[in-house]
Amino acid sequence: MNFQQLKIIREAAKRDFNLTEVASMLYTSQSGVSRHIRELEDELGIEIFIRRGKRLLGMTEPGKALLVIAERILNEASNVRRLADLFSNDTRGVLTIATTHTQARYSLPAVIKSFRELYPEVRLELIQGTPQEIETLLENGTADIGIASERLSNDPLLVAYPWFRWSHSLLVPADHPILQASPVTLDDLGRWPLITYRQGITGRSRIDEAFSRKSIVPDIVLSAQDSDVIKTYVELGLGIGIVAEQASGEHDGGNLVRLDARHLFDANTVWLGLKRGQLQRNYVWRFIELCNSALTVDEIKRLALESDEVVIDYQI
Repeated sequence: MNFQQLKIIREAAKRDFNLTEVASMLYTSQSGVSRHIRELEDELGIEIFIRRGKRLLGMTEPGKALLVIAERILNEASNVRRLADLFSNDTRGVLTIATTHTQARYSLPAVIKSFRELYPEVRLELIQGTPQEIETLLENGTADIGIASERLSNDPLLVAYPWFRWSHSLLVPADHPILQASPVTLDDLGRWPLITYRQGITGRSRIDEAFSRKSIVPDIVLSAQDSDVIKTYVELGLGIGIVAEQASGEHDGGNLVRLDARHLFDANTVWLGLKRGQLQRNYVWRFIELCNSALTVDEIKRLALESDEVVIDYQI
């Protein structure tokens, strides 16, 4: 048994058992991946995967148990490699944060300013992506901290800490007829073209769920990843914007009117995610603490390094 075989088992589970993708992620050939799997199964005397011909369909029960052990071994190996660097570079290095555009643009600047005052020798890298991309970047070690929606809190490979709760707002041209409605209802919105986030990001699921509960099919004429892009097309008169409240501003220079939409759509939580069981430099723990003052560094470390899943229920 070797680390490459364990990495293949882990990647196969992540990539829905697509060996072509596994080979690509591990910079090897598909035939090499298949050979490693066969050799490990022969060595252990068990079948790790459920097969149909040459295709892998899933994991056997022994395979699932092996996956848990493989994750633990690979995490510990990663920790050993990081150990010397962690203790010799405590106040300098690179902090890589994977986050959505909305958080990078509107929520993080104040925290990053405070962090830089504490750690002037730490360089920061911001990687913007979707929650799914952020989750993957955390799992494969590309990012130290991930900041996104509930997706991070539902991943057993990650530990997630709540940061803050937020709601959506409406952005409406100053002369729009809907301003005569008080308060605006979902039925009102259903009569007009809408512009909001694309599927999978910035609370879009909350918007879809609200309309679905009322059996309303919204006319979403344009969807985008960037709050500023949504504002641009609202200003052009293409529709009513639904954006995160932290991105909406108060009045946007008089061209747009902001309306509270907390009564229309459920609130969202922003989560701070770390890879479970992985040692971190002290400035990583400290960054989480700067975001959520209800947590101490000792609590953050304890929850991140515990092997079993822990439910974190802090007031935010």
